Amino acid sequence: MRVLRSFGWPAFAAMLLVLSGLAGQRALAQTATPADMSPVGIWKQIDDKTGEAKSLIQISEVNGELTGKVLKVLKSRKGPNPLCDKCSGALKNQPVTGMEILRGMKPDGSSWSGGTILDPKSGRTYRCDMKVIDGGQKLKVRGYIGFSLFGRTQVWLRESAHVAPAISATTE
Repeated sequence: MRVLRSFGWPAFAAMLLVLSGLAGQRALAQTATPADMSPVGIWKQIDDKTGEAKSLIQISEVNGELTGKVLKVLKSRKGPNPLCDKCSGALKNQPVTGMEILRGMKPDGSSWSGGTILDPKSGRTYRCDMKVIDGGQKLKVRGYIGFSLFGRTQVWLRESAHVAPAISATTE
């Protein structure tokens, strides 16, 4: 009670809020496991310009490298099953759904780099860096040309595990 008299209720309430916030951060840090901090899983791609969810991407690890393919297109001006009409080579006019857009990503400390990412909308391939953030719930994806300074960053959202079976059933 002596604390309440010397500081008053507002100061005491503020101190409790600060302490509860610190406890919450500590609990979040303790609940994030190494598996949560892996980019392997299903991610909702959020467009950096519009903020809209565009597609679901499945990232897998094969021989120590990450690859990513489009599981489902959520929003496109070309309808639910767009083709990569601006792509070149073997990808020209292929369905975007099922397309491998991410390849060759290797671990680089707490992030992944050294690979490439394809933008099916433009048909262009960019160098790529990725990092899992916010306790494993978000993936910061940066595509760039030459230097990382010249590029774009998107933040993708992790999808729950129950999404995969539902998507496989609709794409088969």
